[in-house]
Amino acid sequence: MTDIEIAQKNVMEPITKIAEKIGISEDSLELYGKYKAKITFEELKLLQKKASEKSGKLILVTAVTPTPAGEGKSTVSIGLADGLNKIGKKTVVALREPSLGPCFGVKGGACGGGYAQIVPMEEINLHFTGDIHAISIANNLIAALIDNHLQQGNELNIDPRTISWKRCVDLNDRALRNITIGLGGRMQGVPREDHFTIAVASEIMAIVCLSRTISELKERIDRIVIGQDYSKNDVKFGQLKCTGAIASLLKDVIKPNLVQTLEKNPAFVHGGPFANIAHGCNSVNATLCALACGDYVITEAGFAADLGAEKFLDIKCRAAGLKPDAVVIVATIRALKMHGGVAKADLATQDCKALEKGFENLKVHIENIRKFGVEPVVAVNKFITDTDEEIKLLEKLCEQNGSKAVLSEGWEKGGEGTKDLAKVVAEVADSGKSNYHPLYELDMPLTEKIKTIATQIYRASSVDFDSAALKKLKAFEEKGYGNLPVCIAKTQNSISHDPKLIGAPKDYVFPVRDVQLYAGAGFIVALAGDIMTMPGLPKMPAALNIDVNDDGIITGLF
Repeated sequence: MTDIEIAQKNVMEPITKIAEKIGISEDSLELYGKYKAKITFEELKLLQKKASEKSGKLILVTAVTPTPAGEGKSTVSIGLADGLNKIGKKTVVALREPSLGPCFGVKGGACGGGYAQIVPMEEINLHFTGDIHAISIANNLIAALIDNHLQQGNELNIDPRTISWKRCVDLNDRALRNITIGLGGRMQGVPREDHFTIAVASEIMAIVCLSRTISELKERIDRIVIGQDYSKNDVKFGQLKCTGAIASLLKDVIKPNLVQTLEKNPAFVHGGPFANIAHGCNSVNATLCALACGDYVITEAGFAADLGAEKFLDIKCRAAGLKPDAVVIVATIRALKMHGGVAKADLATQDCKALEKGFENLKVHIENIRKFGVEPVVAVNKFITDTDEEIKLLEKLCEQNGSKAVLSEGWEKGGEGTKDLAKVVAEVADSGKSNYHPLYELDMPLTEKIKTIATQIYRASSVDFDSAALKKLKAFEEKGYGNLPVCIAKTQNSISHDPKLIGAPKDYVFPVRDVQLYAGAGFIVALAGDIMTMPGLPKMPAALNIDVNDDGIITGLF
């Protein structure tokens, strides 16, 4: 059966029953039908307080560099949570919400796969509780208010050429990357160049994910820098005096969503920033709720450890005061063989030589995680084509590098197939050996922070800054933003900036072509290589396979 068929055959429990398992009453839920709910503000405050008082174990799931063979990070995250519950560990999983861009593009949804899924799968992958739509509308209301300010006399003397705020839509639409607006005459607005990003790369998405309260949300929205005036002074959105309107659109969005796994275990699914162009982690509130409700919490960060894990450890943990107790790196033998040079069509054939060569990619991620003071466990997401010889070789290679590799069979067997992994992960988390610390200190110059990530995590020999990027970084520091962390936007398909450099590239020049200030979110974005903040659809998009019948049954989602 396909993933969606497995999900549709599952008989879900009412979400009120799921909430009861973690001590949340029906009165503390805002129901979105029978199987989805948000946490009320009152309950959210209680859970935030509880999370600060207890010491649940926080476990991050990340992965090797993605390949067309697939890695299965969400599948392992969900399966591991089910496996921990199977061995008697009260566990909650906290994941991001899927974006419609990948759902209709190439990557698919983000609900896991096989017998390790969260449900209702179709609803989570599509509109869910409307969070991402609300974020899009809030983002675009800011854009509309900026352009209306220009039209109505421009009291703040905003220079239209400097406006940095972009519109957004939660789809892959390359035609909207660069546009011209305000054409058609005086009453149609002020003509200027404009741009779209995908909604999950919006600064509003980051702000929602990092804010605990409406007050904090409004403070961050106030701080958003939207451009400069003609005297080159920054203009902040708070100067338009419309922050309350934006926050009103986001009042429900800030509340975490509660759903369930196929095995009826609780899952908080909230926030959805991409890890290649944003900070790639679910919301702080969802993580805190999970920590308050479970003794163990499984969370994931997007793409590979060089992207999502680095941003989780350097941005989210630092902002929220979180300290992970263990990290799980998901790898597949298929993916490692691709990093070793094997074509996708030949992955079913045993090739230990290519596996050993491709292991260099996993080795880099293992070494990188240790730079944050946390010990990684390797979860080998098993495929039917994996041979015993290949599995033994991977286990040996991990052991030689001081790490434990454990088979994960959650896709085929659910929690029963991840019990061995769960035991090892729990042992590491319980050991107390984690000594988490960020990679860099905030008082370092912005260029040095970027160089530190590029050389220590991406293994570049040096960084080549575009002259305009250097000028902007200097200006950011002069304006008091030098103590912010950095969020590097680069390809997910390589540890480097170049998607063609597979495996474990090193000793290359890492190019930073532009930088952007996300003052509200609280970080600097550095764009490297050819990365785009608005993806495009592939030649054969997933949308070709998705359909719905007269009974409302959806097919083709994955």
